[in-house]
Amino acid sequence: MVFGQVVIGPPGSGKTTYCNGMSQYLSLIGRKVAIVNLDPANDALPYDCAVNIEELIKLEDVMVEPSLGPNGGLLYCMEYLEKNIDWLEAKLKPFLKDHYILFDFPGQVELFFNHESTKKFLTKLTKSFDLRLTAVQLIDSHLCADPGNYVSALFLSLSTMLHMELPHVNVLSKIDLLGSYGKLAFNLDFYTDVQDLSYLERSLNQDPRSAKYRKLTKELCSVIEDYGLVNFTTLDIQDKESVGNLVKLVDKTNGYIFSGIDASVVEYSKIAVGQTDWDYNRYPFIFSYFLTIVSLDSSVFFRVMSTTKDVVSLTIVFHGCGCAREVHERRGNTRLRKK
Repeated sequence: MVFGQVVIGPPGSGKTTYCNGMSQYLSLIGRKVAIVNLDPANDALPYDCAVNIEELIKLEDVMVEPSLGPNGGLLYCMEYLEKNIDWLEAKLKPFLKDHYILFDFPGQVELFFNHESTKKFLTKLTKSFDLRLTAVQLIDSHLCADPGNYVSALFLSLSTMLHMELPHVNVLSKIDLLGSYGKLAFNLDFYTDVQDLSYLERSLNQDPRSAKYRKLTKELCSVIEDYGLVNFTTLDIQDKESVGNLVKLVDKTNGYIFSGIDASVVEYSKIAVGQTDWDYNRYPFIFSYFLTIVSLDSSVFFRVMSTTKDVVSLTIVFHGCGCAREVHERRGNTRLRKK
């Protein structure tokens, strides 16, 4: 059984940064991670990917022959990948035994709420390899500052959830930058819990741009509330607690927390609804370095050298200066050694 995340969201929502930070965080807590880049237009990756779609097809080639634009080219690439799914299966096989998989997708939203190719090849992968995937949809939190944009984000999230048919987590990304867009009309809980959307009507009525679509927006809000499926969690990729909370939530949705547990249905239910305390909470010294790792360039990285019941050894490698720091913890005692 293999676990992983399908990272999706509109352009600029932070998918590639998320995959980079999440992979390093998961590595710190002892998981082997393989990132699969499925964005044929992303040629400046900040991480080392295990599988890269550009080995199969490139968007720039598709735009030359058969002379498609960027949007049509991305659709073509996904359809091409669906027809050549055996290539992706062969590339993934070496990582299926003990790796956690992160799929980094392009930002074209049509791929996830009305186009079939992405859904079809993910379904095939899930069945072929017994994958347990969670769709993590990133939405830029600045959309909360505008009621019309927020409603659009809600409808996009709902449409994607219904279309993809995967366990789903909606994330308001870049939450640390939200304050720079001005004061929100309501508390943050209103936007994350998707509470009574009728309160948005007053704000929408004050915006002359929304007046023409007032009735349509009201009906969309009604549909969103009738389904009652959409809510959000928040994420600051540079904050260890924020990332850790998201990891726990994703691990519940894809069933990672149940792997290796032999228990009754009642015990499974208790785990599902209760708070989860992971073993890596015993090693808080690791997390003090997380802010550094995601804010520095990609030449700086961590390696978990060994993890046992009583000892965690971590190496922080700085390629630029040719040195490394080893961090060890034994029964609560931490020491640093510079090579």
